[in-house]
Amino acid sequence: MADPIEVRKVAIESVTDASGLERLIDDGVIEADRVLAVIGKTEGNGGVNDYTRILADRAFREVLIAKGTRTPEEVAQVPLVWSGGTDGVLSPHATIFASLDPAAVEPSDEPRVSVGVAMSEVILPEDIGRPAMVEKVAAGVREAMKIAGIEDPADVHYVQTKTPLLTLATINDAKSRGQDVVIEDTGPSMDISNSTTALGIAVALGEIEMPRADQIHKDLSLYSSVASCSSGVELDRAQIVVVGNVRGVGGRYRIGHSVMKDALDADGIWEAIRGSGIELPERPHPSDLGDRLVNVFMKCEADPSGRVRGRRNIMLDDSDVHWHRQIKATVGGVAASVTGDPAVFVSVAAVHQGPSGGGPVAAIADLG
Repeated sequence: MADPIEVRKVAIESVTDASGLERLIDDGVIEADRVLAVIGKTEGNGGVNDYTRILADRAFREVLIAKGTRTPEEVAQVPLVWSGGTDGVLSPHATIFASLDPAAVEPSDEPRVSVGVAMSEVILPEDIGRPAMVEKVAAGVREAMKIAGIEDPADVHYVQTKTPLLTLATINDAKSRGQDVVIEDTGPSMDISNSTTALGIAVALGEIEMPRADQIHKDLSLYSSVASCSSGVELDRAQIVVVGNVRGVGGRYRIGHSVMKDALDADGIWEAIRGSGIELPERPHPSDLGDRLVNVFMKCEADPSGRVRGRRNIMLDDSDVHWHRQIKATVGGVAASVTGDPAVFVSVAAVHQGPSGGGPVAAIADLG
């Protein structure tokens, strides 16, 4: 049986601020050595050269080293998944997942959050955007499910990953070995890495069959309803965090999921919150949540049709502000209006993650 889980959200008040994590450890809420994963938003540009992710990563790892007994090499294996860019009202924050001593938690037959963490095999530059990456991610997801004690894929509600993208250095590395890469433009490689990873998650969970190479990043009918994929320059394999519900594990937290059908689909967010076990009226309001909602996690994508609910927008034609930033701000505003809290996890580049023009939503509730 997997260990029960504690989940807490903390604010990030400056680029290198990890004081929220430090306080949780000092107050005895969690133990440094039991931190399994951190999923957070940083305030950079969200692009290939967003170094706020690296700064946050370093700050949080330094706390885990200083406050625990794990070696720096062991702490380096803890997945810290940072999504850059807090456009609009989005606020920098981190959600921390830590295991608890089972002896201190009463078991429960109710579904409660369980977390499994795994690393894939090394993803080579030439793997990105191709079936080899799909297979490596799928294998890693299956391993993370085993660690979480989740047997039924239907009990998986959120899979957060961080994978490598292409940089000039890794492109040249592939060429030096006689290999080619799927694209030589580093910016779009972020979206391709995310979409390929999402297909690996979908394959592992039985949502789709193994895709053909020509379907990757192209056949938008293929998607996972629980995938949330980010990529960056700071790693060479997939960091995989599987979050689901297990009976008997105990604890206070439960997770649910749904999808946003488009960028304005607040009902999709409310549906995920209901799935987390929070009872709501027919027409809910943020005040109905009290302090029970820990966080929501979602992906978003500009609709390739250039329209939302029949109305034309110019995000994909705008040469001044990249559509990544525009759709992230839009969905962030919708999510914050639902939760009443701007510290929500909204990440962009959602091809194969939820329906085209929409995206998956996961919600974690503290049920006491």
